Amino acid sequence: MLTLNVIKENPGEVIRRLAIKHFDGEALINKVIELDKQRRAAQAELDGKLAELKTLATQTGQLMKAGKKEEADVIKNKTAEIKESNKILEETMKSAENEITNILLGIPNLPCSMVPEGRTAEDNLIEKEGGKIPELPEDALPHWELAKKYDLIDFELGVKITGAGFPVYKGKGARLQRALISFFLDNAREAGYLEIQPPYVVNAASGYGTGQLPDKEGQMYHCNEDDLYLIPTAEVPVTNLYRDVIFNENDLPVKNTAYSACFRREAGSYGKDVRGLNRLHQFDKVEIVRIERPENSYNALKEMIDYVQTLVEKLELPWHILRLCGGDMSFTSAITFDFEVYSAAQKRWLEVSSVSNFESYQANRLKCRYKGSDKKTQLCHTLNGSALALPRIVAALLENNQTPEGIRIPKALVPYTGFDIIN
Repeated sequence: MLTLNVIKENPGEVIRRLAIKHFDGEALINKVIELDKQRRAAQAELDGKLAELKTLATQTGQLMKAGKKEEADVIKNKTAEIKESNKILEETMKSAENEITNILLGIPNLPCSMVPEGRTAEDNLIEKEGGKIPELPEDALPHWELAKKYDLIDFELGVKITGAGFPVYKGKGARLQRALISFFLDNAREAGYLEIQPPYVVNAASGYGTGQLPDKEGQMYHCNEDDLYLIPTAEVPVTNLYRDVIFNENDLPVKNTAYSACFRREAGSYGKDVRGLNRLHQFDKVEIVRIERPENSYNALKEMIDYVQTLVEKLELPWHILRLCGGDMSFTSAITFDFEVYSAAQKRWLEVSSVSNFESYQANRLKCRYKGSDKKTQLCHTLNGSALALPRIVAALLENNQTPEGIRIPKALVPYTGFDIIN
């Protein structure tokens, strides 16, 4: 959530930067400023009346001591009138504050200066690339056919017991899933991330804290009776560990990693691009989360990008990194870099990771702060990244490594799978 200070200091700049995300914020920003003026005017009037009440209370006491009860009663009546008017002022302030908060919850984060202009994924910039795209024969199979051929994943059985987008992993397919999760967690731990095992359901406050609510409410599975949400990513529970926390400066950075199942309704998704593992309602992912001092957050972002690069390189996958344009960024992000790997049988790039800096946007919602050496309390910066999401990694691994003898397992994964080929 944007802070009032940021908005009031330069509303024109805030409106301009929101436009990079193709969000027309002029009316809302002006409304926030007007409401804040109303709130501050009511506060100033209330402060004056409270001071007047103190004076009247002193006068009342003096008159009563002097036996001037009638004069004291006049002042008491005036005091009662002021107290009634104060209730109206307090209600005005509370109403303005609530309206400001509701408006701010609906305004996205400001993109940083490095975010390029653009409306769609076609306008994203390729930052870096590596790996070699394999040359497969014309009869190469897409991963959903390979999964059926080698009895690795049963999509139809998932439909039977739950619905589309909930696959059942079997045999070496299940072992490959487990191997990737362990591989990603071990690498994260070696890189200095503390492993967390979070809940898979969160309350509404957690959803608001990281920005999934109210923006993504329709994309989350909701347990109505208990008012709980299935998590779309481990980012939500892990980042919310630090809601209402004030760190000492020396406690930062905080580096966490977590495996979780992820649940997304993906409403409106259909067509050829959602076949097989390309888009699921339930999938596995390992997440990395960092809480940083503002001056270090962009160094941390680079470290996270470099770290995710090591993972796709160890898996021997062709990859590139995209710097997302304003129109393709998430509601909460200040800047995002996507990793995509090439799926040789589908002949297309598949997103497997987003690494984002949210600057103070989430921290302001979370009230996640730290005290510096000057003892002043400041908002932290939060960052997260997929490291990595499994479905499209599995898709690319199966397709790119198919041979006449079977599906080859990358060398780095063999100690985790216990086998070097699927046949």
